[in-house]
Formats: sequence, structure tokens, C-alpha cells
Amino acid sequence: MTSSLPVKPASASGQSTNSSINSPQHRSWWARSWPLALLVALGATGVTVTWLKPETHSLDYAVCSANHTIYTVDSDLPNVQCIVVHDTLIADTGDREDITLRWRERWWSEIPLTGIIHLPWPLNFLEPSLRVITIRPDSIVVPGLTDAHAHMLHYGFKMNLNLEDCTSVNEVLSYLKAYVISHPDILSDPTRWIEGMGWDQNKWPGAQYPHADDFDREPLLRGRRISLARIDVHASWVSNRVLQLMAPLPENIDGGLIIRDEHGKPTGIFVDNAMDLIPSQPFSEAHAMEYFTRATTDALAVGLTNVHDASSVPEEIQFYKKLSETRKLPLRLYLMGNVNSDDYWGNQIPRLIQHGFGGRLTVRSVKLFTDGALGSFGAALLEPYSDNPSTSGIMRVQPEALAKLVRELSIDGWQVNIHCIGDRANHVVLDIYEDMLANASFSIDALRPRIEHAQILTLDDIKRTGKLGGKKSSISYFVFALSMVSNSTVIPSVQPTHATSDMWYAEDRLGPKRIQGAYAYRTLLDASPNRILPLGSDFPVEGINPLLGFYAAVSRLSVKGDSPHGPGGWYPSERLTRAEALKGMTLDTAYASFSEDILGSLSIGKKADFVVLDRDIMTVPMDEILGAKVTATVIDGGVEYGNL
Repeated sequence: MTSSLPVKPASASGQSTNSSINSPQHRSWWARSWPLALLVALGATGVTVTWLKPETHSLDYAVCSANHTIYTVDSDLPNVQCIVVHDTLIADTGDREDITLRWRERWWSEIPLTGIIHLPWPLNFLEPSLRVITIRPDSIVVPGLTDAHAHMLHYGFKMNLNLEDCTSVNEVLSYLKAYVISHPDILSDPTRWIEGMGWDQNKWPGAQYPHADDFDREPLLRGRRISLARIDVHASWVSNRVLQLMAPLPENIDGGLIIRDEHGKPTGIFVDNAMDLIPSQPFSEAHAMEYFTRATTDALAVGLTNVHDASSVPEEIQFYKKLSETRKLPLRLYLMGNVNSDDYWGNQIPRLIQHGFGGRLTVRSVKLFTDGALGSFGAALLEPYSDNPSTSGIMRVQPEALAKLVRELSIDGWQVNIHCIGDRANHVVLDIYEDMLANASFSIDALRPRIEHAQILTLDDIKRTGKLGGKKSSISYFVFALSMVSNSTVIPSVQPTHATSDMWYAEDRLGPKRIQGAYAYRTLLDASPNRILPLGSDFPVEGINPLLGFYAAVSRLSVKGDSPHGPGGWYPSERLTRAEALKGMTLDTAYASFSEDILGSLSIGKKADFVVLDRDIMTVPMDEILGAKVTATVIDGGVEYGNL
């Protein structure tokens, strides 16, 4: 068969004489048409051209640091140059060249013709490339920060009328007057409640409790319904009008105290369980949403990706549950349910594990209370207060009733987290845990009981925290090995800023002997067989910025750089290292909430929760730590605050 196409003459060398085939114009056309021809050919064979589709890897990205300042809190690779994010997870970590190569290999492994077709240059432009985001040279990346003990809605409530900076009763009155004037609805209606939080008599001249009569000194406040919670929310100060609404008052209240004058008349100060006598406003979803929005906005701005909410009543849990089922929560919440009753109430709390859109809501723990706070003389001590020998503090619940409730809740599978400030409260709770864990039917690792605050303990009880349920282990503070299951024990959950806030009066309250076991974070960590010490803030009692706690833990100094013991820090032997403090805000908090398999470190397969800071808090001088700013807060691989 002869061709109908004309035969082009050959040159003497045997090559085509058609010089145009090698012309730049022809090569340009060929470079443009080669891929098209290939795609047409593949299409004719029914092959799907996968690499042109925006499939699963098209949204992957890497975050890299030229200085390897990505702190993973993973003992195998503590510092890496890059992390790779795929969907909501950390897909890879390592050097940039290595992670890029591995990413390409994974991409090719999902192509149907892998092993048959590899696009050569210049066709490899059809292959997707991994998007790489390089942080600034001075910046660092750390795992998402968790506050192990905080109060979300209380934070928003406090910000509505914050009295924390007031240095006298008169200054409180000035704040209240300005607040009333700025709220016409309250100004025009004296029956409207005025509620606020944050006062602290220890900051005032004389350090004495205020009085209901103080409000009447300001004409604009006289006769109004005023209720102000102390900074620790373990005491409230109310007006004479509220006292009238509360009458008649009981002489005594179990687990609480009504402060009275020399004539037996209530002064307007109610401590711990006595606060339950004060009329409260009904739960409002509108107010809850307002408070929650403020709290989450501020939390994300300082790098918090997860908050352990330490005492959520059923109405609040339902609020969070409903919200999580209608939209993705802005951050993760680990709620501790609470009902104010000595009778079993675990069946009133819904059990929720990674619930709602994005699985960001978990409820599998409960919060109980034993005593009050040191600042309001409510912490239950084994011996009287050194600066107030008339009292040893307040036990808000009888040990027998508490033990029964702890056992019932534990049988039902709840993690039990108990508020303990004073050495008596801690001793009672350790006795309860010890008795319960002596029963082989209770698994310490399945329950992971916590002591919230663990603020003042005898030295013997500090040792006991590390012995209940487990044996001493020699594993490194960074190692989360399988052997830790058999070495689990009671978990002390502490707040380093409590130490630096209370250090100005704590030794006066406790004396030189008891103070040795107070705010003893190094000693508590060393007593832990797994070196687990979750850190929190107790915000709004303290500031919401986790770097305040980081700085307090590693420096034992105030934000001004001073302490009762000078610039070296208050009892500096109790300082944590920076690596320990970072782990306390990441991996330790994950373990304390049963989520160490998915949270707490930048490890392959875990959630892509991380924070970018504009300076290296692990190496900068101590006085520069608090100057660090968050430039991005990332949860599930998505930026919730700032920019990457």
C-alpha cells in the first residue's frame, strides 16, 4: 500500500531537509502539544488522569523552620525542620528535602499507573508540588497549648465587669459607678442586678474584707442589687439590698461561712458553700454565647487550642453539646461535669467522646470540691492558719460523703478530678484514692484520677501522690512508652501562676514549715513515676495567656521580674525547665484527658494542632518570654487565629 502523503527528500546525510521541524516555533508547539497528546491518548484508553484532579493531597502543606525550631514534644524527634499537614493530621516530620521526597512518593503511590508512567522533565510540571510555608527566622512552632484547668464561661462573665485591678474599696466603687452610668438599662432600673468578679482584699490597704455598707457610701449604688465574686470565686461580697432579699439567714452553713460583725450581723461576705444562699440569675443561652465568644476569641489569640473546663454544670454542658452539633467549636473542650450534691449525680451528665462537628467536645470527667481557697482562708489545713489561728479553713464536704461519691462515680467509669488546696484537703483525698485503688477492680490507668491544684501538701503526701497505683520508673520525662500504663498514678494538676500570685502572702498564711510543700512543682514532678504534671491557669482567676504560666513555672517570678526572695525567684529550687513546662502544657495535659494518642505532640498521625510564636521561648532570656506573640493558632490543620 502506497502512502498518499508526499515523500520528503532526504539530504546527503540521510536526514530530513525540512529544517522547520527543529525551529524554535516548532519546538514551542511541540512542548505545548506533547502533554495534550499524551492526555488524549490516555483518555482514549480509559485511564483516569488522577494528577490533574484536586484530590486528597492537593491541600497538603508543610510548615518549615530553617533553624529547626519546630519543638515537637516527641522524644524521638524533639526538634525538626518541617511538619507536613494532611487533612486534619500530622502526616510527616523531618528535614525539608526528606519530607518533600516522601510526600512525592506517597503521591505517586496513589496514581493508577504508578510504575508505568513517570512524567519526565518538562512534563513534571503536571505533578502537584507540596506547598511549603517557611516561618520567620526568629519564630518557632510548638504543639497546640492546652490549659488543664480553666473556666470558659466565668472568663467571659468576668470580662463584663472586671475588678481585678482595683487596689482599694474606693476604687471598686468607682468602677461600679462608671459601669452603671455606661449601662442605661441598669441606670434607669435599680432592680437590675450588678454582677462582677475579681476583687482581692489582699491587694488593699489593711487586707481586710469589705462590707455591705461600703456600697451605700456611693449614692448611685445605694439600694441596688450588687453581687461581686472574689478573684478566686470562693467568696462573694453583696450589698445590703441583697442581704434584705436573702433574709432570714441561717446561723451556720455546712462547708461555708457567713462573715458577721461583733454584733452577729452579716457583713455581706459569704464564703464557699454559703455563697449558694445568694440569689442567682437563671442560666441564659444568650449570655452563655456572649461569654463563650469572648473566651474563645481571647484563648485562640494566645495559642490555646484546648481547654479543660473545670466544673461545667448540666445547663452549660447542654449549651456546649447543642453548639457542637450545629457548628464546629472554635477550639477543643474537655469538660468536667459538676452537680452541687453529695448524692450520686453521674447519670445527670452526658458522656460525650469527641462529639459534634470536628469531634472537638469531650465529656468523660467530673469535678468535685473539698475545700476553699487560701486567699479567703477557706483552704482546709491540718493546723490553724499562721496569720489567723482562729481557723483551719473549711472542708466543704464530709470525708465519708466524698469517699462514697468518688467510689460511685469511679464505678460508673468517670474520671474524678477533685479540687484540693489545703494540706488537709489533699490528705483526705489521697486517703480516699488510696483506699479505692487498693481494690484490684479499679484500674488506675482506666480512671486516671486527678487532684486539681494540689497546692499545699505535706512532704509525705507529695511522695504519696507518686506511689498510689504505680511504681517508681526511671523513664525520661519525655518518654511516653507502653510501660507507663503499669506506672500510672494519681495526677496532680497545677497552676504555676497561683504560686507567683500568692507568694506575697502565702508564707504568712502557712509559716516556714508548711510552705516547703506548697506550690512545690519540681517536687511533685520528681515524685511522679511518669513525670507527668499537667499545667493550667484557672483563668479567669489568673490570666488566660498560657505564657504567663510557662514563665511562672520556669522563673518563679512576677511579671515585673521580682519575688519575695529577689530576682532569683521564689523558692527557685521548685522551678521547672522550659522543656518540662512545655510538656506540661501539651503532652501531659493530653495524658490527663486520655488523648495522648491524638494530641499533645507534633507526631505523625496526631492532630495538626500547633502554634507559631514570634520568638523562641525555649532559648530567649527569661525576661523576654512574656514578650512573645502568637502569629498563628492552628487546629485540625486549619488556621483559627492569625496567619501562616
